[in-house]
Amino acid sequence: IELLYTERKNAHRYPAEAINGFFKVISIIRNARDERDLIAFRSLNYEALKGNRSHQNSLRLNRQWRLIVERQVDDEGRLLWIIDIEDYH
Repeated sequence: IELLYTERKNAHRYPAEAINGFFKVISIIRNARDERDLIAFRSLNYEALKGNRSHQNSLRLNRQWRLIVERQVDDEGRLLWIIDIEDYH
């Protein structure tokens, strides 16, 4: 995922609409002060996953694809680790 963001490598693995959504969502994450800003973007459908993935959250890239993140806390505060892009259907 890092190479997709920094060099657009492996973009061929995902539909163009998902890639466009990825860059839009990353921009929103980078500008967010905290999770409340992400929740305020209703179109992102920021939500906690369930079951054995309850430590993860997802954000909508488009109708089909989701960005999977994990919340972490360090000395500077909360962080979101980008885990994967997944097909939800």
